[in-house]
Amino acid sequence: MSTESRPRVPAPRRAEDDLALGARVARWLRRLVVGALLAAVLVVGGTAVRVWQVARIDDRTPADAIVVLGAAQYSGTPSSVFEARLEQALKLYEAGVSPRIVTVGGKQEGDLFTEAAAGKNYLVSRGVPAEAIIAVEEGSDTLLSVEAVSREMDGMGLSSAVLVSDPWHSLRTRTMARDSGLDAWTAPTRQGPAVFTRNSQMHAIARETGALIWYQITHFSADFPYTAEQ
Repeated sequence: MSTESRPRVPAPRRAEDDLALGARVARWLRRLVVGALLAAVLVVGGTAVRVWQVARIDDRTPADAIVVLGAAQYSGTPSSVFEARLEQALKLYEAGVSPRIVTVGGKQEGDLFTEAAAGKNYLVSRGVPAEAIIAVEEGSDTLLSVEAVSREMDGMGLSSAVLVSDPWHSLRTRTMARDSGLDAWTAPTRQGPAVFTRNSQMHAIARETGALIWYQITHFSADFPYTAEQ
């Protein structure tokens, strides 16, 4: 006589099994969090090192133009930050790095002069012929300024530029310029508030590290204003 087979009833889940599963999930979550933190530290640390390394480069290879990144100006008078950049551009011009200088930068609401015009006037007062200076009166941040310079130079058949800014600004400026189609390298100023003290240098490296990472992720600029004292 045959017997009818009975369906197998699964064994009830034990509390120990639930605890073991929860412990495994927690371990994996901890590993993911630790891994993400380590990756973030490596990205931030590596970028900061690159900002510091490129800040030390002073490349005076001849170029089609010396490009001075704008900074604050007051009624046509360059701030100390801007003046330091313009003085560096003057040195490069006198050393024969390029027969022309490009000043760049628009103006804030209420300003009488653009940064580009203030920079050009300053250089003319220091003996640079007006016809050797191209004022690109556009740009309210680094990215917009670099893109405006790239368009202007492309229209003139110029393609290579030595960029003048503060040392810690060099890597971000160079990255943006190359992304905009320029063959660019850097010869930053070694004077002015941006390089006066170790505190100002560390603050600038931290600021530029964050701004460069933001640009690489979003392709938007993240500039920080200088204080009126600068």
